[in-house]
Amino acid sequence: MRTTPSGVPVTTLRLACDRDFKNKQTGEKETDFISVVAWRQTAEFVSRYFTKGRMAVVEGRLQIRPYTDRDGNKRTAAEVVADNVYFGDGKPGGDSANTSPAYQRPAGGVDVSGDNFADLEGDDGDLSF
Repeated sequence: MRTTPSGVPVTTLRLACDRDFKNKQTGEKETDFISVVAWRQTAEFVSRYFTKGRMAVVEGRLQIRPYTDRDGNKRTAAEVVADNVYFGDGKPGGDSANTSPAYQRPAGGVDVSGDNFADLEGDDGDLSF
């Protein structure tokens, strides 16, 4: 973790995301590495509790920013600015009774079981666009 000249904590990390499919040429799964920037309390939390290999769930926004590299070439960087970072797995080395809670979707979702839907009268199934 670093701090800005004004004292604001900031940390960067690379999040490895495995693809669900295999490369046609090599037959192996590929991994994408996504740059993540965390600020303030989120930066302190990440730098204190996360280590390489821990599963993380990141909520944030995608930021595209231009920069100039060391050779003077103009480049573009894409990174996620993290609003929240959660543990995606249990506590490493701990037993099941003593683990950190994994990420779960917020409660209050919509019931889409099909029982709560009614047929629309006069609907021919065509979309208007």
